[in-house]
Amino acid sequence: MPPNHERWLLSYADFITLVLIFFIIMYAMSKIDVQKYEVLAKALKMEFMKADTIMPQGQGIMGAANPSAGGEDNKTEQEQNDNAETGKEEQQQREKQLEDLLQKVQAYIQENNLQAQISAANTPRGVAVTLNDLFLFDLGKADLKPGALPILNQLASLFPTLHAVISIEGHTDDLPLSTGSVYKDNWGLSQARSLSVLRYFVYTAQLDPKKFVSTSYADTRPVAENNSDENRAKNRRVEIVVLR
Repeated sequence: MPPNHERWLLSYADFITLVLIFFIIMYAMSKIDVQKYEVLAKALKMEFMKADTIMPQGQGIMGAANPSAGGEDNKTEQEQNDNAETGKEEQQQREKQLEDLLQKVQAYIQENNLQAQISAANTPRGVAVTLNDLFLFDLGKADLKPGALPILNQLASLFPTLHAVISIEGHTDDLPLSTGSVYKDNWGLSQARSLSVLRYFVYTAQLDPKKFVSTSYADTRPVAENNSDENRAKNRRVEIVVLR
């Protein structure tokens, strides 16, 4: 009896049938359902264990029947927990840095009787140091006064250890600038004042420029109504915000 050279067709047909069934079932599953996945994986595993295959017995094509029981997934979960713990520790460290900064700035203000010109507070955005405009600049100008340099030097000595971005923000009142001003409007004045403070930190104090951003708000972020000289004076300010 001559040998049958087409016996491989039987195995091939079985394999094709199993693959076809597999893809039909996968197509029928509209979304991933863990219970359905486990049933499907176990069924396919049993079929391949019974069939003649070159795959290791007991593994089938799906590996472990439970997709969440693999060592890789357990490792990933552990890494996520570790990362969450690390993130929590880093956040606590940043908060401690901000609290230490606030205490040092407030102590400096108290020791030098600067309460009328400077204030410091912990805000949702971060630690904000607010400096009165006439403490920093002459009226309508953006050149730093010599009297403002000690507080800027004090702040500059505290910034290098901070792992945070520092926003220098210029504000004005709602009065238009006087005729002949070198600045076109309050936007230009608030931007120039913000940049003067930033340049002092970067060029004079030699701090890392990547730590700083400059922002101008003109009269769009008042802290008081612009209905009196006293309130307008509160709105003319530069805020140095160490962002959390």
